[in-house]
Amino acid sequence: MASSADRMAAGAGFGALAKADELKKRLWFTVGALIIYRLGTYLPLPGIDPGALADIFSQQSSGILGMFDMFSGGALSRMTIFALNIMPYITASIIMQLMTAIVPSLEALKKDGEAGRKMINQYTRYLTVLLATVQGYGIAVGLESASGVVDDPGLFFRVTTVVTLVGGTLFLMWLGEQITSRGVGNGISLIIFAGIVANLPTALAGTLELGRTGALSSLLIVLLFVMAAAVIAFIVFIERSVRKILVQYPKRQHGNKVFGGDQSFLPLKINVPGVIPPIFASSLLLMPVSIINLTGGQAGGADWLVALNAMLGRGQPLYLLIYVSMIVFFAFFYTAIVFNPEDTAENLRKYGGYIPGIRPGKSTADYLDFVLTRLTVLGAAYLSAICILPELLISKYAVPFYFGGTSLLIVVTVTLDTVGQIQSHLLAHQYEGLVKKSRLKGRR
Repeated sequence: MASSADRMAAGAGFGALAKADELKKRLWFTVGALIIYRLGTYLPLPGIDPGALADIFSQQSSGILGMFDMFSGGALSRMTIFALNIMPYITASIIMQLMTAIVPSLEALKKDGEAGRKMINQYTRYLTVLLATVQGYGIAVGLESASGVVDDPGLFFRVTTVVTLVGGTLFLMWLGEQITSRGVGNGISLIIFAGIVANLPTALAGTLELGRTGALSSLLIVLLFVMAAAVIAFIVFIERSVRKILVQYPKRQHGNKVFGGDQSFLPLKINVPGVIPPIFASSLLLMPVSIINLTGGQAGGADWLVALNAMLGRGQPLYLLIYVSMIVFFAFFYTAIVFNPEDTAENLRKYGGYIPGIRPGKSTADYLDFVLTRLTVLGAAYLSAICILPELLISKYAVPFYFGGTSLLIVVTVTLDTVGQIQSHLLAHQYEGLVKKSRLKGRR
């Protein structure tokens, strides 16, 4: 027989949304913030010739620059105020998380509670400004090097470009934080999600147009959509899969009554870090050569960088090797940050819980670490396969980036996370309603 909690969770559907005023406010705030973000992706930088920029971008969009444009929701190809998108902030977060694991003072700040986390977040913001300034200046120089793109090159153009791009990145960083605190879902992930989803109709129309003109066969297009559906189903299956570890609590007798003796499960996801490793890997892989792509090889003395960009093109061995290596590294690194076996074992010991057949304390921590390591190996292999196998197929054909494994992984994972948070808000609203009813009955 289902428990009251299970029945309540089953009833926490979207039909209860009309009664959840707080959740509706959060949803409207999230939608409004994403609309503001999309409007900003159409505000161009001053002093840019859109036609000349489109010609250069069309020649270079087959490589890593096309993926950067996908993450920015087309803002890079249009060279708008949000051309850098949120990537400098993600890169700064990566650097700070790596530094907290290396620098003792930052590690102490991390363990210092809320005050320490606020200080680390402030350092991350400062680093974001620095990275965005460097990348913005590089883009300004690259645009000036490309013939016919900048109407009036010079110091004023460089300053205005840097200020505009840095301001756009900081605004998106602030907007993402506001979505996380006042909306629904993770703000940074939703901004990337919105950029990908907004261009999906265009990508779909472009693919069908390739089929109409004969550039792609009808069979290949059907196989592409079947592959995308299979990848989505596989992602949902893995993201919903957990490894349950049985936790036993001993019985305790107080007088004539016996308490405890319950069993519970410690759920460990196969993919603990979620979509973070592909985003981190893409962010670091995009940064070194994105500026050189804008010059189209016209900048003097950059031949070796142009050759590097060719090797980092879609489906190239070097690109695939670096991409997989970064995904595996960040999968293990972020899992170590999110889940600490020693802290979990200590918490179980404090509350009297134990894993059957495993001694409390260090043995429990070692066992959890062993299980988590095996799960992370599976999770890293899953992320690598999802992100790389479609790349190998799509690199041989002129198919848009939006049908790649990375974009599908981000869209599906962020959707599952956001829907889960909506259901949590609905469940909390139902609990509040029950508490209010019980109080009214008590007063009567």
